[in-house]
Amino acid sequence: MGATAEWSAADAGYAGCRSAGPSAYWRPVKAAAPDDSDEALMLAYRDGDAGAFDVLYARHRGGTYRYLLRQCRNAALAEEMFQDVWMNLIRARAGYTVQARFTTWLYRIAHNRLMDHFRRHDGDAVSLDDENAASAAEPEAPRGADPAVGVESRALAAQLLNLLGRLPAEQREAFVLQQESGMSVEEIAETTGVTRETAKSRLRYALAKLREGMQSWR
Repeated sequence: MGATAEWSAADAGYAGCRSAGPSAYWRPVKAAAPDDSDEALMLAYRDGDAGAFDVLYARHRGGTYRYLLRQCRNAALAEEMFQDVWMNLIRARAGYTVQARFTTWLYRIAHNRLMDHFRRHDGDAVSLDDENAASAAEPEAPRGADPAVGVESRALAAQLLNLLGRLPAEQREAFVLQQESGMSVEEIAETTGVTRETAKSRLRYALAKLREGMQSWR
C-alpha cells in the first residue's frame, strides 16, 4: 500500500463518519474559515457548523491514520480504528472545551482506542514480517524523478520504517506523535497519560536508536 492507498483508507473512514446520520451534523451557525485554528474549528463544529468538521478531517486524516498504522501494523485494523476514532470525536463534540491543543485531544482519543485493542488482545502486534505493514507507508517517488534517486529514497524509507517497527511500542508512539502532529514532550505526555520525564525518556531513546540504525546511510 503506497501513499495514495493510505489516503484512500482515510477517505473510506470519512465516508463512514459521514454516514453517522443526522445527529452527527447540525445546521451551520457560523461558517468556519479554512484558515481557522483547529480549536476554533472544533468549537464551531460543536456549535453546529458541519463544514468545520470537514476542514478538521482534511487536516488530520493522514496523520491519525499513519499513527494508528505505525502502532498496530495492520492496514485493515488501522482502517477500523481510524473510523472509530473519528466517530468517537463526533460523539464527544458536545462536551468539547479548549483545554489543550486540538491535536492533543484527538490523538488522546486515538491512543485510548489503541490501548483498548491491545488490552483485548494481550498487546499482540502484527509480525515485523507482515507484508502489508511493511509496505503501507512506503512513499511514492514523484513523477519524473531520477529512478536511481527514487530507489534510494524508497530503500531509505524502508530502512527507517523497519527500525521504527523494532522500537518498543511506547518509544515508537512518542516518536510518531512528535513527527505526525508536531507535539511537544509535554503534549506527548498528556496524550499518552505519562509524566513529562517518561515521555522525554521514551522520545530520547527512540531517536537514539533510530540514529544508530541509520548510521550506514550517512
